[in-house]
Amino acid sequence: MATTLRSVGHEDRLSLIEHLTELRARIVVCLVAFIACTAVCMWQNQRVLDILNDPLTSTQKASTKDPIQAGTLYDQLLARYTKQSSAMFRRQAALTVDPQLKTMLNSLAASGDRLAAAAPEVRARRPVTLGVSEPFMQTLKVSAYAGLLLSLPLILYELYAFVLPAFSPREKQVALPAMLAVPFLFITGVVFGYFTVVPRAIYFLQNFNTDAFDVLVQAQPYYKFVLMLLIAMGLLFQIPIGIIAITRVGIVTTSQLAHNRRYAILGIAVVAMLLPGQDPITMGMMMAPMYVLFEASILFSWLLDRRAARAASKDLESPEPVTTDQD
Repeated sequence: MATTLRSVGHEDRLSLIEHLTELRARIVVCLVAFIACTAVCMWQNQRVLDILNDPLTSTQKASTKDPIQAGTLYDQLLARYTKQSSAMFRRQAALTVDPQLKTMLNSLAASGDRLAAAAPEVRARRPVTLGVSEPFMQTLKVSAYAGLLLSLPLILYELYAFVLPAFSPREKQVALPAMLAVPFLFITGVVFGYFTVVPRAIYFLQNFNTDAFDVLVQAQPYYKFVLMLLIAMGLLFQIPIGIIAITRVGIVTTSQLAHNRRYAILGIAVVAMLLPGQDPITMGMMMAPMYVLFEASILFSWLLDRRAARAASKDLESPEPVTTDQD
């Protein structure tokens, strides 16, 4: 492993076998990172599930027609009524002189206390599982998705590190900082998605037209929606890296990107439509950071163009001295 992940320079010429060996080593690193992150998430699965359930519980309206919660609220009202009735029975038993009536009233009070204690507590709604094995399978799937989410920064880093030797020394001056920014951009996208996009998407979707539906949230589609949305937000925050790469390589120029903003907006809208959550709220929340990142990438690419132009002008102003061979 140590020999296959050696530093490869731009001037090095590797054979196909050596390239495949390096690729295999990086794939093994990615798999080990994914398995390790999945194992950690499975170990801390309760905390992971609480984190994923928080957007659902924090965006719930008090008037939501959740049949399970409605039944629990009814049980709590019934428990409050029985507590008050038990207190009244005890007061009546203390005032009566008839032994049989006293015994009956105390028995009713005790039964009321037991009934009130058996009422389920009101809690925020949580995803519903169906079937015997689904709790275990959903925990395992959530741990795998969360492990992929945690290991993606390293996976993206390994991907960029594999193609980095193809850049020239001058291109590496731009590519290397961009590669180091990949994990930070991904984490920023995930954090932005969790605190901004996911709560508003769930609030809109789960509280829409609740008078016509019994609102029950199934675990499998809910966790897949949240985790896929977070992974998508992390990948979308890689837009600056992609734009800088295609402008530095010369596929497109910065001026071409700036003059074709309308096509970029159309492409951003199409990408947002294809990602999880096709409601207008989620699409708008994803389109806004994508467009901001697009404009920021154009600005940064323009600054790099100016830097390259200044470097080229300096090279022209100070040409290397010509040496002649003397006999």
